[in-house]
Amino acid sequence: MLDTIVRFFQEGGPFMYPIAVVLALGLAITLERFFYLSGVRRRNRAAFERGILPLLQKRDYQRAMKAASNSDSAIASIMGAGIGRLLSNSRREDIEYAMEEGLMEVLPRLEKRTQYLATLANIATLLGLLGTIIGLIAAFTAVAAADPSQKASLLSESISVAMNTTAFGLMSAIPLLMFHAVLQTRTNEIVDSFEMAGVKLLNIVSDPVSNPNAQPSAA
Repeated sequence: MLDTIVRFFQEGGPFMYPIAVVLALGLAITLERFFYLSGVRRRNRAAFERGILPLLQKRDYQRAMKAASNSDSAIASIMGAGIGRLLSNSRREDIEYAMEEGLMEVLPRLEKRTQYLATLANIATLLGLLGTIIGLIAAFTAVAAADPSQKASLLSESISVAMNTTAFGLMSAIPLLMFHAVLQTRTNEIVDSFEMAGVKLLNIVSDPVSNPNAQPSAA
């Protein structure tokens, strides 16, 4: 099995090496983003569900603000922005705008380098096609000067070798596209958790029990 893989790689020509570099770079980005997003989700859950949310439900906004300030999680910075506006007796809209601003600051860190995977997948595919085209050009050039009795076998062999780069490019691109979709889904789930936490804060603020100074809306 290993010998077959090595022979397949060697017969593909020089374009197999840049495709392998693209694949290795994509795998490195995938691993880094996967562990980063997993850590973000774990810290967010610990900071919000075990720290900030219980204090908000108890209407203890000062301690909730302190808990958000002491946490290095992304959700704590977003909630801290909203709670800070709440403590300054700001309107509901101001609290919501503050949390949206905090989300805009956090979002680039969540999406960082993930989009590269789709680009690397396209590059791998294009490198494979380019390697195949150049291989076919070289094959037809060699066949033109070959003995007539050997042209058919030489052409079929050269085409088979040239197709290796396309196959390897696709074998590299397909997993990278799958990894991109998985990471994008995990990022969207984290953003959804931010929005859900913001909605919970706004609902607590809108509750007359938690905000006795709130004025009833006109009918």
